[in-house]
Amino acid sequence: MTIASIYEPIQPGLRMVEESLKEFSKADLPWMTEPLKHALETGGKRIRPALTLLAGKFHQYDLEQLIPMSTAIELFHNATLVHDDAVDKSSLRRGKPTVSGLWGEGVALLLGDYLFSSSSDLVCSTGNLRVVRLFAQTLMKMSAGQLRELLSAYNWRQNRQDYYERIDSKTASLFSTATEAGAILSKAPEEAVEALKNYGHNLGMAFQIVDDILDIIGDEAELGKPVGSDLLQGTLTLPAILLMENHPGDNPLREVFEKSGDRAEVERVIEMIRNSPIVEECYRIAAAFSAQACRALEGLPENPCRRSLLDLADFLIARRK
Repeated sequence: MTIASIYEPIQPGLRMVEESLKEFSKADLPWMTEPLKHALETGGKRIRPALTLLAGKFHQYDLEQLIPMSTAIELFHNATLVHDDAVDKSSLRRGKPTVSGLWGEGVALLLGDYLFSSSSDLVCSTGNLRVVRLFAQTLMKMSAGQLRELLSAYNWRQNRQDYYERIDSKTASLFSTATEAGAILSKAPEEAVEALKNYGHNLGMAFQIVDDILDIIGDEAELGKPVGSDLLQGTLTLPAILLMENHPGDNPLREVFEKSGDRAEVERVIEMIRNSPIVEECYRIAAAFSAQACRALEGLPENPCRRSLLDLADFLIARRK
């Protein structure tokens, strides 16, 4: 199973999204062309626009509506990446220099704002007030989630529920919006809209948990960034939270965060996680969210897009070192 085979039912639509992104990167303002092109050529899997197209193909597959929406979802996602890299002072993403690393934090923040506003303009072009409002609510939720993560940096007094609420805001909300918007724009019945919304939410939760596992068990060449980046930046993820749960009397994260992410202490924590059952437990939790995503689709018609959504859930969980 490959990502290309999973996307087979929507390949023409995805090609149209790629063309739309290429056209968008040719900004009227010449000084923006290179940063825009760099931001949009990330080498990502285009999971979020694919979700919008797949969710939109259960009913009336209207590409005149779905292409602007899918493009907007991808611009929105890239805006969050550009902003995150600037805030985190990250020089690399997926092994490539970041916008902030090449052009500075000021350019990155303003470019992110431009991508956010452009994505909003595309959503408005659908003329669907419901998805416009959904998009605005998602921007508010994600911004609040990112702010919460920033303000809670190096705070080891966080638990599993805090983590779930955070990744719901910062990741799952956009997955959920991608599928919900696709269903709405295809004029799906309300029960199908709700089912696809729930699928997107649970898939996004599983996706982020696996990403956080890979930050611990991957290597720099694979990740395109230093191993343990989250811990170095003071962000508590599920593997670290499970480690704290396993050591209630001798919290290994307390010393790490009180030293503001000391590299040697972070490496010690990474080894403790790797040499324990924690990684497998995290995969089991991610798989449970993935299973919930798949169960949400049970009432939908059997067709190639439903099969693709089920396969995508398996594919994202299978990401390992």
